Amino acid sequence: MTRMIGDVAPDFEAETTEGRIRFHDWIGDSWCVLFSHPKDFTPVCTTELGYMARIKPEFDRRNVKIIGLSVDPVESHARWANDIRDTQGHAPNFPMIGDPDLSISKLYGMLPASAGSTSEGRTPADNQTVRNVFVIGPDKRIKLILVYPMTTGRNFDEVLRVIDSLQLTAKHRVATPVNWKAGDDVIIAGSVPDEEARTIYPDGWTAPRPYIRIVPQPRM
Repeated sequence: MTRMIGDVAPDFEAETTEGRIRFHDWIGDSWCVLFSHPKDFTPVCTTELGYMARIKPEFDRRNVKIIGLSVDPVESHARWANDIRDTQGHAPNFPMIGDPDLSISKLYGMLPASAGSTSEGRTPADNQTVRNVFVIGPDKRIKLILVYPMTTGRNFDEVLRVIDSLQLTAKHRVATPVNWKAGDDVIIAGSVPDEEARTIYPDGWTAPRPYIRIVPQPRM
């Protein structure tokens, strides 16, 4: 089943490099980034995992938990972590889910039901669609889905930027324009009529068109 923005993120139990978890309980009241990998010891994923470990404090500051997934067993993840540390300077400092029976990859729509029930014998190319980023809110609903090809490394700085937008717009009735970064001006949401907007923004707004009402970013 294809997962969509707004869906409840499917719950599951799984073994990870930090012990067994039930996903929704593990998320708790935090935000979450779940990002997946088609195989251990793949070059692009090695760089991604090292970078995520390096910038983890940025996610911590935003109350975002990070969790990775690869279709190989947890024991393989532990060996891969040594390579990641040696080549990238940082080993994963967040849990990595083992998905050797492919059940979670299927649950999240990253592999078809016909993919079988074991990662054994499968190549990275067989699992090339297991290259997703899911941002999940404290309400356990999917807020963002990104899908990358195997040959293109993911931009996790962009994921941080999107999380800033998601957290802001969850708190205030605004939207963020193209290339927005924290601190830039925002747009009053279309669901807010002008009469109500005048109460919220007594200093008014800039409106190049009636439907584009620009105001300074509210406080987070």
